[in-house]
Amino acid sequence: MEHKNDNLAQISKAIRRDIIEMAYHAGGATHPGPALSSADIVAALYFKVMNIKPEDPGWADRDRLVLSKGHACPVIYAALAEKGYFDKKLFYTLRFPGSILQGHPDMKKTPGIDMTAGSLGHGLSAGLGMALALKLRKSPARVYVILGDGELNEGVVWEAAMSAANLKADNLTAIIDYNHFQSGGCTDEIQCLEPLADKWKAFGWRVFEANGHDADDIVDKLEMAKRSIGTPVVIIAHTTKGKGVSYMENNNAWHQRKPTEAEYLQALKELE
Repeated sequence: MEHKNDNLAQISKAIRRDIIEMAYHAGGATHPGPALSSADIVAALYFKVMNIKPEDPGWADRDRLVLSKGHACPVIYAALAEKGYFDKKLFYTLRFPGSILQGHPDMKKTPGIDMTAGSLGHGLSAGLGMALALKLRKSPARVYVILGDGELNEGVVWEAAMSAANLKADNLTAIIDYNHFQSGGCTDEIQCLEPLADKWKAFGWRVFEANGHDADDIVDKLEMAKRSIGTPVVIIAHTTKGKGVSYMENNNAWHQRKPTEAEYLQALKELE
């Protein structure tokens, strides 16, 4: 079977290696599990779908990306470095005082970051505000918001969802990293989200589902989202937490943890 986006698989692997480098050398425990699960989504956005200019991070008509699950920021840092926004040497400063790479993304410190994220649940509201502002000045730019499945427990997500549909924000696309885990355990056991697609449909969104580790599927759904008229789109991306590193996959102990040297070397070997 021919794959249209084979290059994205290599980019995703490079991003995963970068995540492991950051996790091992960081000045504190990072969040490798949720970063790894969204690597393929982020690769598709930055290297295939989004209209951006690394040489001009503040370009007014760039597409925007809001990482609402901000603790997974190493995945964004990896993609930005791979695109040339800053030097990879900065990976070794992650979570150290004075670094432009902190434990949550900061739009005032890091080139290429469009929204500061911290407390979970607020990214969709911020993304909606951006989308409406872009519409008001007739910009062709689009806004993408990556949400964790666990943060869908936050009521503010659904306030934003209802508003986006009512305001016909068709330049807004939400992507849910549906890996079935949150910091405290399995989402199905803590607060089951199903039927998830029906919930978003009830709020007036157009819903697509995708294999969150299949580049062709992700890109196809993101391109379909661009063609939506009058309706915001949500893509439910089915993923595996810790994807790409065997001992991290579906192991929620790696939601937030710093690998030992042996674990670091094993992960790099698996991602060669």
